[in-house]
Amino acid sequence: MTETRILLGNEAIGRGIVEAGCHIVTSYPGTPSSEIIPAIVKFKKQLQLNTYIEWSANEKIAFDQALAASWAGKRSVVCMKQVGLNVAADSLMSSAYTGVVGGFVVVSCDDPGPHSSQTEQDSRFYAMFAKVPCYDPSTPQEAKEMVKAAFNLSEKYKIPVILRSTIRVSHAKQSVVFSPIQKIDRKADFQKDLHRWAATPRYRLDLHRELNKKLCEIQEYFEDNKWNYESVQKETKLGIITCSASFVALMDIMKQFALDIDVLKIGTPFPLPHAKVTNFINAHEKVLLIEETDTVIESQIIDKSKLLGRFTNHVPIEGELLPETICNILQKTLKELGITDIKITSDKKLNLLIKELDLPIRKPTLCPGCPERAAFFAIRKTFPKAIYTSDIGCYTLGINLNAVDTVLDMGAGITMASGFYHAYNQDNNDIPIIATMGDSTFYHSGTSSLLSAVYNNASFILVVLDNEITAMTGMQSTPGIGITADGTEGRKVPLQELIVGCGVEWVKTIDPYDVEGIIKILKEAREYTQKEKQIAVIIARHPCLIRYPEAIIKNPVDITDDCTGCQYCIKFFECPALVLNAEETKVEIDRKLCSDCGICMQVCPTGAIVSQKK
Repeated sequence: MTETRILLGNEAIGRGIVEAGCHIVTSYPGTPSSEIIPAIVKFKKQLQLNTYIEWSANEKIAFDQALAASWAGKRSVVCMKQVGLNVAADSLMSSAYTGVVGGFVVVSCDDPGPHSSQTEQDSRFYAMFAKVPCYDPSTPQEAKEMVKAAFNLSEKYKIPVILRSTIRVSHAKQSVVFSPIQKIDRKADFQKDLHRWAATPRYRLDLHRELNKKLCEIQEYFEDNKWNYESVQKETKLGIITCSASFVALMDIMKQFALDIDVLKIGTPFPLPHAKVTNFINAHEKVLLIEETDTVIESQIIDKSKLLGRFTNHVPIEGELLPETICNILQKTLKELGITDIKITSDKKLNLLIKELDLPIRKPTLCPGCPERAAFFAIRKTFPKAIYTSDIGCYTLGINLNAVDTVLDMGAGITMASGFYHAYNQDNNDIPIIATMGDSTFYHSGTSSLLSAVYNNASFILVVLDNEITAMTGMQSTPGIGITADGTEGRKVPLQELIVGCGVEWVKTIDPYDVEGIIKILKEAREYTQKEKQIAVIIARHPCLIRYPEAIIKNPVDITDDCTGCQYCIKFFECPALVLNAEETKVEIDRKLCSDCGICMQVCPTGAIVSQKK
């Protein structure tokens, strides 16, 4: 009997990797890709597979290790989010030239919106840039099957293959049909070939010629590929080309409004099956192109005279293509072409009920009891006029406490601080610069950034917010924990030793729950940077309460009648468990949210927050 399970899209991708008989799996966690590795770990344990799985320190490391395994003949995959592919881009470009031996698949999960990323970049453009084929699934089931197709294509043409998912595919749920696990018993056997694996520029030209030939063959292969098909075949004035999650939304909308429009679904956006697309366009007066996130398909179509898309302002050039967005695109296009005027109606009763709820608008915030909040409060209180450079992680929300001024990319908390220092130092202007960075981000790209800053005589304060986990992306382990992706014991790499190894001479560790203590140590760090003109590092270490609830030391508090309603604790400490009672004009504690950390006692300027302990 065929087994089916309801899986998250990322879990389906993980299942596809397992079913393809993949030997080596590497990744760095990043939403919306983070659930792939845990799914593979689960299947590995259930099926007792001999699969190597790794959380690497960053995406380039993950890419290189999986590629090396492929060169040794193993099937391998590397998984990341779309901005992670930026980190691995150098390796991706070269690997397209060198080619592969064992099937090598790059899973990149895009974040249209964006919901939790710095950019809305489209990984399909990386496929075009690197000249590697790309699969673009619309559903979890399709994603699972495309993974296996990607491995087969990779081995057939000896080329890396990108599987590009989007957040609505990665985080969708669907009943997924399981298939048997391919048993691929291969021993590692790296065959030396200097003209390929260590090719100099002279031989790179030959490899580029090989790559272009492969792409021409793959394009022909994609022409009759099952992932590219007309889902609705009607002789209509308007045709629609679409892909990815937009295809699913479009089909639902067409069903809702009983629309008979010819639709061409593209599952392999690069190299584009040009003959199929051209024949489709020629069969219609106009063709609407709905793709997410950018103009990858649209850019590859040479004759755009019949096309309606982003280049003609029929499709928004930024933002996620939500069902309501696609509905509005359809309404505008159909009315413009004189085909029909679909009536989009809203549920007035539902809208009225939502309005009556009068729900407050809440911005994202650090969790109650988060140690990073205490560190940011201390930093802001100690240096109210400093420049605050920061990075990617939970602690980006230090913005809410006015203790984060810049967020660029992974590792930039340190590099931006170094850049600001040299800019101000050139004018003989010594101002406090405080960089903040999480422990996982420091392992990812902080070491090289810090090494460069030390080497080039920068001077600033770095606060490493060590909550002993990669919290924002799903509680993955870090090198500082020493637990590998599948739960086995690895080797710990202590933060302090790593920082000292980068050449920093002043390093101190403190629990940020001790607000007065961290304020004192921040002042000491500032004195050191002014005197020695070097970098001072503070490791603010306290476990994440979500991952380590056992680390919570209960210190419940009360708010006395001494509360003046000044809201200092709300405005400058920003704990969601502290709320204003507008009628009594005083602050109260939301017991449903309070973690009983007791830090707020150190924050209240009037001493109105007191311990319940006697």
